[in-house]
Amino acid sequence: QLHLVESGGGLAQSGGSLRLTCEASGRTVSSYYMGWFRQAPGKEREFVATIFYGANTASHVDSVKGRFTISRDNDKKLLYLQMDSLKSEDTAVYYCAAGWKYKVKATPQRREVYDFWGRGTQGTVSS
Repeated sequence: QLHLVESGGGLAQSGGSLRLTCEASGRTVSSYYMGWFRQAPGKEREFVATIFYGANTASHVDSVKGRFTISRDNDKKLLYLQMDSLKSEDTAVYYCAAGWKYKVKATPQRREVYDFWGRGTQGTVSS
């Protein structure tokens, strides 16, 4: 089992920044893709970003490209999401997820390929 706990959410102004952290425990994470999803009120949970190892394995949804950056520290079992130039539409509950590398690689934006999820952290952007 892999246990994921998010932190770092909160309130930010439009144009501001937030940094989310996800801490993994239970097993090594080196064979897992780790990603961020978000769910706004009344909307489905959507893919934000995912990463396997280094920055060259990262991908971001178009709506956050150039503003959000995903990164990870495998030794510390930590996943990060640096969110800059925030917009009101970024307001959502942000979830950390992990999935086996061979399962996630082909379609990393699909929720179904991730097996482990955190409980989420709220990020609110005020305009």
